[in-house]
Amino acid sequence: MISPYYKSSDHAFTLLHGDCFELLPQFEFKFDMIFADPPYFLSNDGISIQSGKIVSVNKGEWDKGGTPEKINEFNHKWLALCRDKLKDNGTIWISGTYHNIFSVANALTELGYKILNVITWAKTNPPPNISCRYFTYSTEFIIWARKLQKKPHFFNYELMKLLNDNKQMTDVWRLPAIAPWEKTCGKHPTQKPLALLTRIILASTPSNAWILDPFAGSSTTGIAANLVYRRYLGIEREKSFAEMGKKRKIEIENLNRFIEIQSKIKDISVSKFYLQNDTLGEDKYENDLPF
Repeated sequence: MISPYYKSSDHAFTLLHGDCFELLPQFEFKFDMIFADPPYFLSNDGISIQSGKIVSVNKGEWDKGGTPEKINEFNHKWLALCRDKLKDNGTIWISGTYHNIFSVANALTELGYKILNVITWAKTNPPPNISCRYFTYSTEFIIWARKLQKKPHFFNYELMKLLNDNKQMTDVWRLPAIAPWEKTCGKHPTQKPLALLTRIILASTPSNAWILDPFAGSSTTGIAANLVYRRYLGIEREKSFAEMGKKRKIEIENLNRFIEIQSKIKDISVSKFYLQNDTLGEDKYENDLPF
């Protein structure tokens, strides 16, 4: 029987400590959406700029690159496990750079997913290129795919249009990297901004949906999910990162802090009409996780 590392009192935020390859086959539950920020395999002893200082690009052993064959095998394996955890109309989002995203796209196709979009996240505040020998890296890619080729998926088209000044939203999103107010419980080396995850979740899930993140990190996915009244299961191998995610959830259980963080995210402010009747609480315990 799986024992959660942490489960919030509102049952809207659950963390498992362990390897997703081992934990995902141990339970039966179907999710509306999955967001995955898998290893990019770019910890190659290079250097970058952070807050005006030269820093190593190495994130940890989990991000060390292997052979192309090993990387392809890794991506195929976790994407197959995740496909089994999606509802038939469910979708998955995977972030990456050129180091891993082509391997991910090939694995998605081989496994029978249908790729819907490849979002280009154009960072409005990228770090400079210190070598001055090529263009500054300022983008990441996020593939959006659905589980089945012919099963319609959920897309909140009208809301996305509203967020884009009543024009169709394109597949290029200009959003900043994480801000200081997102690091109050610590900083994960590959932490994504809440603005990015909030948009993804609002675009592709109905209210009170269940969202899975198999590489949870500091649980940005879970915080974003709860801020817009969705429910979350995260799986994280590193205990220190799981603890960071727990602290972030406890932080937003303070109503004033919850409202303060909501107010800092533009998409939530614009979406208030859509969210005004949504809640997370005891009346939502039906269809709860099996642990």
